[in-house]
Amino acid sequence: MLPIRISKDSREPIYHQIEKQLKALIAGGHLAAGTPLPSIRVLSKDLEISVITIRRTYQDLEAQGFIQTVHGKGTFVAEINNNTKQEVMTTSVQEEFERAIRNAMDYDYTANEIKIVFEETLKMLEKGE
Repeated sequence: MLPIRISKDSREPIYHQIEKQLKALIAGGHLAAGTPLPSIRVLSKDLEISVITIRRTYQDLEAQGFIQTVHGKGTFVAEINNNTKQEVMTTSVQEEFERAIRNAMDYDYTANEIKIVFEETLKMLEKGE
């Protein structure tokens, strides 16, 4: 089973949540090229969501070159180049930073206060806390 978590409360469509997580698993090297992916039916059952949602996710990922389907054999992780991997990782991190910064701004944090919280959090994580 893939380590995918979906939030039905999120504003982000479920297919997009799954797509982003699969891209991260592929770009991060957790799913190597050639790794078989669960069938659409199996993944929809595992995640308890519609087959249509998984089909859309797989179609989008295939169109973007992250996965490939071999008729009669299944769906597999495609070989992607290092530039694409780096682009996916950078975009993902930037999106998370943007989400966190917007959250802080909703609480009326200043840019300097946000930097302080970021630096404190980074130091804490570097120490392994």
